[in-house]
Amino acid sequence: MSQTTLNTVAIAIFLVTMSVLLGPLLDIPQAFPAIAIVSVLGVAIIDQASWNGTLGNLFVNGFNRLSGDERERVLRHEAGHFLVAYLLDIPVVDYTLNAWDAWKKGMPGVGGVQFDTADLDTVLKTGQLPAQMLNRYCTVWMAGIAAEKMVYGQAQGGRDDLQKFSILWQQLQRPIQEGQVRQRWAVLQAQNLLEKHKEAYDELVNAMAEDAPVRDCLDLLASTMSSDATTPETQNDSGF
Repeated sequence: MSQTTLNTVAIAIFLVTMSVLLGPLLDIPQAFPAIAIVSVLGVAIIDQASWNGTLGNLFVNGFNRLSGDERERVLRHEAGHFLVAYLLDIPVVDYTLNAWDAWKKGMPGVGGVQFDTADLDTVLKTGQLPAQMLNRYCTVWMAGIAAEKMVYGQAQGGRDDLQKFSILWQQLQRPIQEGQVRQRWAVLQAQNLLEKHKEAYDELVNAMAEDAPVRDCLDLLASTMSSDATTPETQNDSGF
C-alpha cells in the first residue's frame, strides 16, 4: 500500500480505538469496532487496487487542509516546481494544491504541477537520454524539495518526485549511487535558480495562492523576470 493509504488506515484505527475506549460512555455497540476495522481495511485495499489510493489521498488531504502551515508548505513546494520548469523550458500544463482539486480535474495522486513530458517520453523510447535533457528534468523534479529547503531549512514533501526520479533512473539502468549523487546535484541546481529569482518566486507563490490560471502565472513570470531567465550552469552537461 502507499504511504497515504497506510496513513488513512492508521487514522481510522485510531478513531476506532477511541470508540472502544469511549464506547461504554457513548453507548456504542460492542460489535462496532470490529466491523469498522474490517470495513476500513477492505475499502483501503480496494482503493489501492482500483483507484491508486485516491480515496485515501482525499481523506488524508481533508485533514491537511485544516492546517494553514501545511497548505503554505505545499504551495511553496509546488511553486518551486513551476518556476524551475519555466526557467528550463519545460511546459507547465496545470497545477493543483490539494487532492480534492486534483480529483475534480481528473488528475492522479494528491495534486501538484503537471508538465508536458512528451519530448522526454519520445526520447526514452530510443533508449538514450541526452545529458542536458536529463539534467533539466532532474532539476525540475527536485525543485519542490529545493524550495522547501530554501524556505524551511528542510523538506517534508517530495516522495512522488523522488519516485519519478527513481523510475527514470531504473529505465536508464544507471548505478544507484550515481543516482543519489545526481539527486543532490539537482537539488542544489534548483535551489540556486530559486534563490537567483527569489522575487519572481515570491510573486508566483502569491498568484498560485489565489489559484491563478497557468496562463496568468506564466505571464506574471515573463513580466517580473529578466530576459536571461535560464542559467548556463544548469543547461550544461555539468560533468555527468
